[in-house]
Amino acid sequence: MEEQVVRETPIRAVPLSIRIIPMVDQGLVSHLNLSPHIRSLGLITSTIDDVGYTAVDEATKRAAVEVVYAKSFYAGSSHASGPLSGEFIGILGGESPEEVRSGLDAALSVMKEGACFYALDEEGSHTYYAHVISRTGTYLSQMASIREGDPLAYLIAPPIEALCGLDAALKAADVSLKLFYGPPTETNFAGGLLTGSQSACMAAAEAFAETVRAVSVQPQTY
Repeated sequence: MEEQVVRETPIRAVPLSIRIIPMVDQGLVSHLNLSPHIRSLGLITSTIDDVGYTAVDEATKRAAVEVVYAKSFYAGSSHASGPLSGEFIGILGGESPEEVRSGLDAALSVMKEGACFYALDEEGSHTYYAHVISRTGTYLSQMASIREGDPLAYLIAPPIEALCGLDAALKAADVSLKLFYGPPTETNFAGGLLTGSQSACMAAAEAFAETVRAVSVQPQTY
């Protein structure tokens, strides 16, 4: 029997809307629970939520900003509320518009040139995310309850692929599952955040990806 080869295509997050609020109104300050030093906000929406979370975390490493708000939209980009909504909204907070702009630049760089999903089919409907962050920023460190700067494997896929992939990842390397995204997430995926050494995170991510590929090729073989 000839082995089926899965040809993967990168799928990058597309920034949809970007704005800076130079001096945020006090009416929003209380509702966003902003610290006193946060005076400016940078807002961004994009087509892929997990890349968005990765991108705003990177912003905290390259600029004096904090992630003050980050959410996924239900059902994903295909069912967005408007043409500029996408799948994700992130808000960065800083003392000045210049700091916020630097943070947005860093986030955009990740979306355009860094982390991405991979498609397992020509239509781009069967996708997964297996990205290793060598050094986390403040946002993902807090989300995963790890030390800032620790490595992290960010693993996301459709439900069964993700569960089987996480099991394989945890068995393949000395990593621990710090945050579990049980199915369904807001976008009907699943996955988790794993930590360990950088090499262990790399091995875990590869095991996850291999398992997702295997399920995609033979989805009903058990």
